[in-house]
Amino acid sequence: MPIRSLDEPTDSRYEADRGNGTGVRLLTAVDGMGFTVCHPVVRAGTSSFPEYRSHPEARFRLSGSGEITDPAGNGHRITPGVLYALDQHDRHRLRADPDGDMTPLGIFDPPLRGTERHTLHREKASSY
Repeated sequence: MPIRSLDEPTDSRYEADRGNGTGVRLLTAVDGMGFTVCHPVVRAGTSSFPEYRSHPEARFRLSGSGEITDPAGNGHRITPGVLYALDQHDRHRLRADPDGDMTPLGIFDPPLRGTERHTLHREKASSY
């Protein structure tokens, strides 16, 4: 029974600094659950342009606010309690408001190994 806490040190293989935030993979493929649970933090006032080519993802906003822009250019306000799903491996622009970090809980399927990393670019989607 895996039990993980953000208050405990984790294996550094499962922690990532993306430049505009951090992420901890709480469950990965080695846990045998069939999905990944991650806890990313997007720093206040920053943006990223990710794409998950092999992993549909759902994110539930725990704290902080911002906006997600879909591939058609439509902006959607993201606040605590909002869930969004990237069911088509959608490229998206994610922006955190300047007044605080954004923290979601993310679920990936199939599960991540935990060692995947984003390389952020201003105009090109970062993917894995």
